[in-house]
Amino acid sequence: MAAKRGLDLLAAIILLVLISPLWLLIALWIRIDSPGPVVFKQIRVGLHGEPYTIYKFRTMFSNADELMKAKLAEVKDLESFVFQDKDDPRITPSGRFLRKFSLDELPQLLNILLGNMSLVGPRPEVPELVKLYTPEQRKRLEVMPGVTGLAQVNGRSELTVGETMAYDLEYVRRWSFWLDLRILVKTFFVVLTGKGAY
Repeated sequence: MAAKRGLDLLAAIILLVLISPLWLLIALWIRIDSPGPVVFKQIRVGLHGEPYTIYKFRTMFSNADELMKAKLAEVKDLESFVFQDKDDPRITPSGRFLRKFSLDELPQLLNILLGNMSLVGPRPEVPELVKLYTPEQRKRLEVMPGVTGLAQVNGRSELTVGETMAYDLEYVRRWSFWLDLRILVKTFFVVLTGKGAY
């Protein structure tokens, strides 16, 4: 695990330095595109079920979080639930582009530096969904949440919560430093194509 944390810190520091001009351009675009903050903050559930604040570039209109909470309150079948669809009206014009190429996730490099996220791991969920987990599903909380993961290189937004969960539990069972490296390489090519993201 020390090697995993070392890779996280090294990559986060290098990327923060190299892409700082891109951050400024994205921030300007979001500000011009729609009213609201540039950075979106939300409570997610991390390692061992501990809550923390995740950072993302805002890709939705300002009332989107309230609309999502109302949607989550109506969830009956967690396995078949899907967060977004291709025509989600909450997503801003700039947000569609940022999501397609995962640029909205860049502020999570700060989460890595803070020690509540890793480069690779299960994507962190909101508390409203975590409270519906079965004991088996809670095993995904035994590892640090990640910016990318096994599910993200095998379908991204096209997966149901149940399908994502299966990939996350497989990651927990199979974890190794080399698996992380393979996921990172595959993430690069998946992001370039924009496949499965909206």
